[in-house]
Amino acid sequence: MTATPVRVLSVIPPMTQLNTPYPSTAYLTGFLRSRGITAAQEDLALALVLDLFTPDGLDALRADARCVAKPGRVIAHFLQHFDAYRATIAPVIRFLQGGDSTLAHRINARTLLPEGPRFDALEHYVDDGSGDPLGWAFGVLGGTDRARHLATLYLNDLADVIREAVDPRFEFVRYAERLATSQPSFEPMAEALAAPPNLLDRTLARLTREALARHQPTLVLLSVPFPGALYAALRIAAAVKAHDATITVALGGGFVNTELRQLREPRLFDHVDVITLDGGERPLLALIEHLQGQRSRERLVRAMVREGGAVRQIHWPEPDIPFDEVGTPTWDGLPLAKYLSLLDMLNPMHRLWSDGRWNKLTVAHGCYWKKCSFCDVSLDYISRYEAANASVLVDRIETIVAETGQTGFHFVDEAAPPKALKALADELQRRNTGISWWGNIRFEKTFTPALCRQLADSGCIAVTGGLEVASDRLLALMAKGVTVEQVARVTKGFADAGVLVHAYLMYGFPTQTLQDTVDALELVRQLFAEGCIHSGFFHRFACTVHSPVGQDPAHYGVQLLPLPDSPFAMNDVGFVDPTGVDHDLLGPGLKKAIYNFMHGIGLDEDVRAWFEQWPGKVPRPTVHRQRIARALQQR
Repeated sequence: MTATPVRVLSVIPPMTQLNTPYPSTAYLTGFLRSRGITAAQEDLALALVLDLFTPDGLDALRADARCVAKPGRVIAHFLQHFDAYRATIAPVIRFLQGGDSTLAHRINARTLLPEGPRFDALEHYVDDGSGDPLGWAFGVLGGTDRARHLATLYLNDLADVIREAVDPRFEFVRYAERLATSQPSFEPMAEALAAPPNLLDRTLARLTREALARHQPTLVLLSVPFPGALYAALRIAAAVKAHDATITVALGGGFVNTELRQLREPRLFDHVDVITLDGGERPLLALIEHLQGQRSRERLVRAMVREGGAVRQIHWPEPDIPFDEVGTPTWDGLPLAKYLSLLDMLNPMHRLWSDGRWNKLTVAHGCYWKKCSFCDVSLDYISRYEAANASVLVDRIETIVAETGQTGFHFVDEAAPPKALKALADELQRRNTGISWWGNIRFEKTFTPALCRQLADSGCIAVTGGLEVASDRLLALMAKGVTVEQVARVTKGFADAGVLVHAYLMYGFPTQTLQDTVDALELVRQLFAEGCIHSGFFHRFACTVHSPVGQDPAHYGVQLLPLPDSPFAMNDVGFVDPTGVDHDLLGPGLKKAIYNFMHGIGLDEDVRAWFEQWPGKVPRPTVHRQRIARALQQR
C-alpha cells in the first residue's frame, strides 16, 4: 500500500526572540529531512514584527491609536511625531539588520529619531563625568553599539504604542504570557481567542495564510517554548483551520512539556488536533506514520488527543531517537539576513541573548548532574542524558557554518558537561575550526585553569552558570554540588582566560533568611571586586510541581499551598516558608546592587546600604570581607 505523502511545516509563533531563530524548528526540520520527509519552517514571530514596523504597518497602527479615547503620553507623542516615525522606520529596521551601518552617525547625533518616553531612561544611567549618559557604556568608540541601543529604545516606544492602542499583552518576547503561565483555567485564553481579532491578530492570520500558500503543508507543527507563545500559536492554528480544515495541527515545546502534562481541558483541541510531549523526534515519526496510514492512533507516542469530548493520553512505549542520530539542525528557509540585532539591556551577558545571530546547538541532551532541587529534574528534558561524539558535533558545526555563513554558536544545554566540552575543544583545535561559542555550565572543579584556557582557545567567549544563593548551607540544601569558594576559583579561571562570566543568582529559596541574603550579596560583591564574574542577575525562586522541592517540600522545611483544580496549565506552586522573610522587599535592593557592581560602582561599600527598602535593621554580614580573596590564594 502506498503511503499518503506528508508535508510538514514547523512554525515559530510570536514571540520568542528577534535576533536569531528559536532552534526548535531548525532541529525538527533537520531531523525530518534526514528521514526523507518533506519539511519546511517559518518564523512568524519575526515576520509579524517586520510587517508591523514598516510605513504601511505604522499607518495601520496610527488608525488604531487615533481611536483611543484618552490617549496618554505614549500615544500623544507617537501621533505628534508620526511623520518622523514613518520616515525613519524602514532605515532603522535595515540598520538593526546590519544593512546600513553608516546610519549610526545620524542616530547618535540624537536628531534623526523621534525620542519618546523610553528615552527618559537615559537620564538615569550612570554619569561618568562627561555629561554623556551613554559614555560609561560605549565611550568615544562603540558608535554602532550606541546607535543600536538608541534604535532599540525607539522600537520600544513603538511597542508601547501597540500596547496602549492595540493589545496590552504585546511584548517583543513572551507575548500574552499571563494568559497561559500556570493558569488553572483555560477560560481567560478562550475569551481572548473568541474576541474580535485586533491588528496583530489580523496580521498574523494573513502571514499564516501566506506561509500555507508557499508550502502547502498537510501537517503544521507549532512549537511553544514559553507560556507567552501559546496565544499566538493558537491564533495561527485557527488561521490554519480556517484556510484548510484537513491540515493536521500538532502542538509541542517547552511550555507543553512542563505545564500541560496533566491536561484535562478538551477545549484546547478546538484549535489543535494532537499534542506531543518531551523530545519531539519519536512522537513526530509516529504521528507522520499514522497520517500516512501506516500506524493506528493507538500506537502514537507521548501524545494527547480528544476522544469522546475528553482528553486522552496515548503513550505507546517506543525508544527515543539516540541523540547522535537526530541529524543536523538546518536554518534553510529562514530569512537569516532579516533578524534584528537589538541592544536593550546593557548587561554584557544579556546582550548575547538579544544581539547577534547565533547558531543554537546542543552538546548533550538533558543534564548530566540532574540533582538541583529547584529544577524540573523529573522531566525528560533534564532527566534523559545523552551525549554525542565530539567528531559528530564538529561535523554538525561545520555543516551549519557552511549553510548559514555564521560562525557564532550558542550551546543551549541545561549544563554542558566538562568532559564533553574538553573533547569538543580537542576536536575544534585539531580541525582548526574557527568558531566563537558560549553556553551554560556548572561551576564545578573539573574546570581547571588549564581547561578554561583550552576552551577559550577553542572559541569560548562566555559562560553562564548558577551561583544561585551564594550560601554554602543553601547550596548544599539545593544539592548544587558546588561551594562558594569553588565557584570563585572556577570563575576566576575563566575570567583569567579572557572568558566573560555571568552568574545566575537566586533569592527566596526555602529557609533563606535575611542574614543569608545579606551574606550572599557580600560574597557577590567580593566576586565582582576580585574579577571572578563580570555579569549577574538575581531571579526570584519559584517552586514548580516537577522539582524536588515541589515533590518533597518537608525535606526543604516548607509547606505547599493547595493547588486549585487545574484542568489546564500547572507548574508553579505557592508555599509557606517558616522564616517569614518578605523577599519581595529584598529584590529591588539586590537588583540595584548587581547593576552597580557590573559598572564597578559600590564595590568597596557596605552591602547593607542597598537594602534601603527594608523596614527594620539590616544585619551586618557575617562572612569575612576577604573570604573570596583568600579562596583564590588557595588555588
